[in-house]
Amino acid sequence: MWYLYLDESGDLGFDFVNKKPSRFFTISILALSSQSANKQLINAVKKTLKRKLNRKKNKKRFIHELKGSSTALEVKKYFYDQVKNIKFGIYSITLNKKRVFEQLTKEKDRVYNFIAKQVLDAIPFEKADETRIELIVDKSKGKMGARGFNEYIKKQLGARINPKTPLDIYHWDSQNTHGLQASDLFCWGIFQKYERRKEDWYKIYKDKTNFESLYLA
Repeated sequence: MWYLYLDESGDLGFDFVNKKPSRFFTISILALSSQSANKQLINAVKKTLKRKLNRKKNKKRFIHELKGSSTALEVKKYFYDQVKNIKFGIYSITLNKKRVFEQLTKEKDRVYNFIAKQVLDAIPFEKADETRIELIVDKSKGKMGARGFNEYIKKQLGARINPKTPLDIYHWDSQNTHGLQASDLFCWGIFQKYERRKEDWYKIYKDKTNFESLYLA
């Protein structure tokens, strides 16, 4: 079983005159190729939440998930210490939004799907060999958007994946999906590398990054 957790950082706003959208948009996939590795990753997220963020019994605010944007670097380091020996890889592409053609700025779903497909293209699916693939996406799209994404991705990957290899795509809430929380942490680090030119977190797990690129540099 392959597990692919897809998350994004930044936004797809393009009005740089009247608003303040992010300059970059990052999509990352955290990929694991075994059930045991997936279980270890999930347990690491749970352990980090329990031991670092929800330790006090009488704490009024219970934190349900790890978020790249709000989790302290110290906690991220603790989390990485739990997962650094797990076999997984990170694949990521960051879009330079200011270089996107004006016509496409009005077709955000199309841009999102295209970047996601580019990230998936970097993953060696040829090694899956009839092993079921689960692509878990952070639930941010409506029904129509999710359906369009699923159809596009399955069509684009059809030529690369063995016809006998099942491909399931799920859109799940990150609060209840620990793998997505882990993906969010890593995705945020790559996004910050471009948006803020901060690499303190990214440098810690850089060796786990199998593919990382800037699109429309």
